[in-house]
Amino acid sequence: MPFEIKAIGAVNSAEPMHLLNIPRRDLQSDDVQFDILYCGICHSDLHQVKNDFGFSNYPMVPGHEIVGRVTAVGEDVTRFNVGDLAGVGCIVDSCGGCPACQRDLQQFCENGTTLSFNTPDKHLGGMTFGGFSQTYVCKESYTLQMPESLDLAAAAPLLCAGITVYSPLKHWHVGPGKKVGILGIGGLGHVAIRIAKAMGAEVVVLTSSDTKVEDAKRLGADAAVLTKDPEQMAAYAGKLDLVLDTVSAQHDINTYLNLLAIDGSVVLVGLPAEPLEVGAFNVVHGRRSFSGSNIGGIAETQEMLDFCAEHGITADIEMVNANEVNEAFERLEKGDVKYRFVVDMTTLK
Repeated sequence: MPFEIKAIGAVNSAEPMHLLNIPRRDLQSDDVQFDILYCGICHSDLHQVKNDFGFSNYPMVPGHEIVGRVTAVGEDVTRFNVGDLAGVGCIVDSCGGCPACQRDLQQFCENGTTLSFNTPDKHLGGMTFGGFSQTYVCKESYTLQMPESLDLAAAAPLLCAGITVYSPLKHWHVGPGKKVGILGIGGLGHVAIRIAKAMGAEVVVLTSSDTKVEDAKRLGADAAVLTKDPEQMAAYAGKLDLVLDTVSAQHDINTYLNLLAIDGSVVLVGLPAEPLEVGAFNVVHGRRSFSGSNIGGIAETQEMLDFCAEHGITADIEMVNANEVNEAFERLEKGDVKYRFVVDMTTLK
């Protein structure tokens, strides 16, 4: 029988989130159950709560950067023991048999990826509930081993922000000899700077904010370009092998296509609500491309966590208590965070 826990969630797109009681499934033979210690706040949580994408279901408990300590394991579980650190990111299930799943690309499952919240729950019916809650239950094969060496709260955003930037950086073979532009310094961009630098690339930050030019260097960038300065932008025309575009607002993609060297690519990981217009000459000249990437599979997410542990990479966070979630969402909407909110879920009473 399911058991009931406390959570913070939304009942519609207009009202503030508040305390809810939600069910979690009883432990199955291949399940891991853990008490949630911290959960990051992603911009997509805000979009979902506000129904900006148009497919939100209520009541909704957001949160997909979930970390905690294991309290129980099913009889068939082999990789986790009670007391271990564990994490759950965006993906908690998939069909396992389609071509995408067979390539460990569960994020592209052809039969529908089960996400950690707001997707159909195969076990309990209704929709899945996320990490703004006391406890999570997940299949072992979709549960991640959190490195003991990393600060757990600061590592929570790696489960979405980290894998979202690690996957394209790896796929486009970022490493020594590559010159990589990171467009935007926010929750995604500041982690991307650290990961790209750890991969051995020369990292150039592209930002519209004067204040973030200096912060780019603190984060490890080799250079920072103020995008509203035509002279600074012209100095990098045709010079970058990759531009990782983390911007979720409307912007002129052609400006950044023109920074690419031959065979370079602008890779979008942000989610602008409106379509982006691409000029044909900006891609045919130099055999440039405009591409996209979406999180990563489970194996790659574990690989990313291990890479970040090896290089001491975490997110810059601001911790908030459970009763401060609505205020954090309001500040996030205004861009008033540097660079990721994390909720201390032990304060949920």
